[in-house]
Amino acid sequence: MSKSKNGKPPKILNNISEIRRYFHRNEEPIYFVSATNFNLLGIDEWCKNFKYISYIDCYDGRHPNVFCPSVQPHAEFQSIEDINNYLLQHKEVIDLIKRRGGNPNFVFLMFNEETERLVAELGGSAIWFPSAELRTRCDNKIETVRIGDKAGVPSVPNTLAEVESYHHLKKLCKKAKLGDDLVLQSAFGDSGHTTFFIKSEDDFRKHEHEIIGQGEIKIMKRIDCRGSAIEACATSEGTIVGPLMTELVGFGDLTPYRGGWCGNEIMATAFPRKTRDKARDLTFKFGKQLLKEGYRGYFELDFLVDQDTGDIWLGELNPRITGASSMTNHAAFAHADAPLFLFHLLEFSGQKFKLNVNELNRRWADPDMIDSWSQMVIKHTDDNVDIITKAPETGIYKMLEDGRVVFDRFDYHRRAVESQSEAFFLRISGAGDYRYEGADLGILVTRGRSMTKDFELTDRSKRWIHGIKSSYEAKPLDVVNAGPSVAEPAFKIM
Repeated sequence: MSKSKNGKPPKILNNISEIRRYFHRNEEPIYFVSATNFNLLGIDEWCKNFKYISYIDCYDGRHPNVFCPSVQPHAEFQSIEDINNYLLQHKEVIDLIKRRGGNPNFVFLMFNEETERLVAELGGSAIWFPSAELRTRCDNKIETVRIGDKAGVPSVPNTLAEVESYHHLKKLCKKAKLGDDLVLQSAFGDSGHTTFFIKSEDDFRKHEHEIIGQGEIKIMKRIDCRGSAIEACATSEGTIVGPLMTELVGFGDLTPYRGGWCGNEIMATAFPRKTRDKARDLTFKFGKQLLKEGYRGYFELDFLVDQDTGDIWLGELNPRITGASSMTNHAAFAHADAPLFLFHLLEFSGQKFKLNVNELNRRWADPDMIDSWSQMVIKHTDDNVDIITKAPETGIYKMLEDGRVVFDRFDYHRRAVESQSEAFFLRISGAGDYRYEGADLGILVTRGRSMTKDFELTDRSKRWIHGIKSSYEAKPLDVVNAGPSVAEPAFKIM
């Protein structure tokens, strides 16, 4: 980061104003390398010399801080890490980094040991996140339970064990008093693919190849719950906690995956005050324990709110930025103070700072500091494979009085949405891309709620989804000729 004129580190930053000014004057390049810039949308406007290096050009070359190199031959991508490692080895990316000079620093949605090696080869570079090894350990759903137990953050009643058979599963559940209606999760993976609802032996048979021989499994009592998400940043001054957000899960209009995440809402009163305060307290405790584990910086917790008892349970930990990060970092409190991710950058910058975290957390808990927004991640939900011939562009869309959705104007700012009759659409899949079951088409951001009080999609949301999907055109493709990599998506971009 920048130094004072005499070459000494800048003075200690003592308040939000000084922190904002510090990043406004930042001279060292910071790059977010990922499939798209979605997760950290808008951070470039808070931090000078912050640039995005992306594989997918969502903006058709019109975003001033997004660099998309030309597509070069590469091995089939199996993960976001593969995409990032491809980008870091791309000549055009390397030339860009060298041309801009300085001591480049990198942030990622996902990275591994190979990513760390490639960054080190660039010289004078650093990854501003805890090590891939530590992140992997914390990301393990089994380890999350144990970290939560140490922090005093309880998980849904569960037992952790290797499952040998359905009979063995029943025996384990009887001993742990979990009943017969169960939810099983493997240690790693997207919840839409690695969460299994087991109520009978037939249910178990459908998924036994993904359960038996997979190491320790998290076996939970199934509860009637609402999903929620909360993001935070563990710093040397304490854990800064964002608002409790609702989660959109498993809606057939948005995702083909039962239990699959498909969006969030940010709204001050989506949950009772008691629930919000409890979630914030548990998150603060979890962040304190993460620091003891050696982890610092940005993280997200999923909480499950029991509809019968009102109890709040730890669901899982994401030790990174997430698909909900753009919601957290665009909230009203972020514009009043600073985006949560700016504190992550500050923590890794080496710059000393003092911050009254308790005061900041109290301010961010104020309902007046939270405005109402929603995002829906729209996937292709049909069981077919084709090639997109026409795709809606990124920008602002309008919903007409008859319910039709039409493109209005180009923009890359979410805040350009003026009313609930407008929405911001970030295109992911474009013309020439394969469209298969589970493919990410794009993200739609609207003002207000996308769900009812009963956590069902509103009619307005359904019209928005239908309108965007109807803007896509595609030509059929024989699945046999498409190959398994097209018919079976290996990863999601968020």
